[in-house]
Amino acid sequence: MALVGRLIRMGTGGAPRSFDPRRAPRGISSRHAVCVAILAAALDLLAVTQTRAQQPYPSRPVTIIVPYAPGGNTDGIARLVAQRFGEKLGQQFVVENRPGASGAIGAEYVARAPADGYTLLMAALTQIAIVPAVSKTRYDPIKDFTPISAVGTNAFVLVVHKDLPVKSLADFIAYVRARPGQLSYASGGIGSQNHLSMAYFLKLAGLDMIHVGYKGNAPSMSDLVAGHVPAMLSNVSDALPQATAGAIRILAVTSERRAPQIPAVPTFTESGFPQFKSVTWNGLLAPAATPRTIVERLAKLTAEAVTDPQVAARLAGFGIDPLGNSPEEFADMIATDTVLWAEAARIAGIVTQ
Repeated sequence: MALVGRLIRMGTGGAPRSFDPRRAPRGISSRHAVCVAILAAALDLLAVTQTRAQQPYPSRPVTIIVPYAPGGNTDGIARLVAQRFGEKLGQQFVVENRPGASGAIGAEYVARAPADGYTLLMAALTQIAIVPAVSKTRYDPIKDFTPISAVGTNAFVLVVHKDLPVKSLADFIAYVRARPGQLSYASGGIGSQNHLSMAYFLKLAGLDMIHVGYKGNAPSMSDLVAGHVPAMLSNVSDALPQATAGAIRILAVTSERRAPQIPAVPTFTESGFPQFKSVTWNGLLAPAATPRTIVERLAKLTAEAVTDPQVAARLAGFGIDPLGNSPEEFADMIATDTVLWAEAARIAGIVTQ
């Protein structure tokens, strides 16, 4: 061992340096010399790793993956958070869009990224709780991620065309019940959250309606406004402009409390369905095993950001109710939602492929 120490400290001041087997002391075989060279290189790598580990986080740009194309709520929220984090931490937070497969492509990318805090996911409920419930994914929504904080929630509302002769949820139920299998409802597609939510509600209410799936929420809302379908569940941000214009009517909101943007609209709970709740959320996730210190720091920054009046106002523009909860609270949300949406998929008759 003393000889190994001589070999790996051949330099000024005893610092390790690259080792040349040809310069090994007499009596040392080339095999031993190569082993010592490998050991020296490993010690050099360890020293570099330790130096990097001692650097404060973040010491280089951080990427926030958005699993959708640019535009829309998730992208806008990610850019708002990235700007805020960059200002507070003095480092660049870059938003990168990786769309496809209802968000599963971006989610899988983050699940496989190094757990060092430099690749984060601005997730929506869809790719964490719904996509795994309706199709096989190459990531586990519980095991492959570390929850950081939910930025906020976005409720859904039951909306009907302006000419449908109903003014409340009770009116709607009575109207549909008198016409079993004759009325349709729109959604953003088979397996989308508004599809599963509506199927779940119809099951609870004992109603029979025909599902019409579209390629996204925008075309389904367009057909509702045009009167081609009479009803749908929509997020608040998409429904509010059309309701304000008088093209549709909002009957009830799916959150536990009334939505601040539409305080006059009752919840499903108030309307007799306390077991029915459906909200989407956006939140930050990191790869599993990300250091706790990094997770806690980002969670604290998220909580501070959403309480800022300017940030809260911009979130309200997306129809978002600010949250900023702890990693443990966010983990509980995810665990609850995975069970809820698996059950909703079963009720909707969707079998995981």
